[in-house]
Amino acid sequence: MMPLPAAAIRRAVRIGLDEDLGEGDVTTSALFPKRVPAHASIVAQQVLIVAGLSAAVQTFLAVDPSLTLTVLRHDGELAEDGDVILTIEGDGRSILRAERVALNFLQHLSGIATLTHQFCEAVKGYPVSILDTRKTLPGWRALQKWAVALGGGTNHRYSLGDGLLIKDNHLALLQGGTTSVRKACQLAQRKAPKTMALIVEVETLAEVRQALAGKADIILLDNMTPSLVRKAVTLIGHRALVEVSGGITLKNVREMAAAGPDRISIGALTHSAPAADLSLVLTPVPPARTRRA
Repeated sequence: MMPLPAAAIRRAVRIGLDEDLGEGDVTTSALFPKRVPAHASIVAQQVLIVAGLSAAVQTFLAVDPSLTLTVLRHDGELAEDGDVILTIEGDGRSILRAERVALNFLQHLSGIATLTHQFCEAVKGYPVSILDTRKTLPGWRALQKWAVALGGGTNHRYSLGDGLLIKDNHLALLQGGTTSVRKACQLAQRKAPKTMALIVEVETLAEVRQALAGKADIILLDNMTPSLVRKAVTLIGHRALVEVSGGITLKNVREMAAAGPDRISIGALTHSAPAADLSLVLTPVPPARTRRA
């Protein structure tokens, strides 16, 4: 699992608060000139995999270090509909100022982790890994890939420097598209670090044969039907790992897994995951409770 991207979280929290609170909170300041003791709970409104809690906690504390936070569900844990994820005690004005940014982290990242978990559950029983892609929000890649890992997925390349992946547009640029997949593989292997696995994207069985001739380590079958994937898997015969990508949904992923690939990469994990449904419930603390505290 990808480790907690602490530096990326700190940077994202700083940017998020600067966006939302850089010019102050005029509404809260106008309504509440003095401290208002309050209690807040962040509640799951659906079954979800928690992700982004670390960022939410940092957001509240960055706004007001005096707030008291109690974590009830940690990153990577399953939460049921109605479960309280986090409670916050302290100045209600601070809670209001941090609320939106904290929920943005939780809703977006929990949405990614939850969708990833759903895909992993959908292929259970098949020896296949669910991978993300580089289709991430600029500046949020570490956070989004972390959420994929929390949901049970596997991280693909983090950046262009992490591995060799020959795609259709690379081939289009090589001598106007006249260079074969096999020659492209050989060229990449001659000039790139020997320790890097070579992945090549193909769309036909003829290109699969070319990739095998080029000694690709991983052959990425792009936008193939399950029946064509099955033929490609048979043709490859364990001489390379098989990855499939393109048009993968929760409805067809199990059929695709049954076709025999080793890996299924899905851009939708990060670029199209619906936000998880969480809400913050805020209530003032009665004076008697304040005195007892």
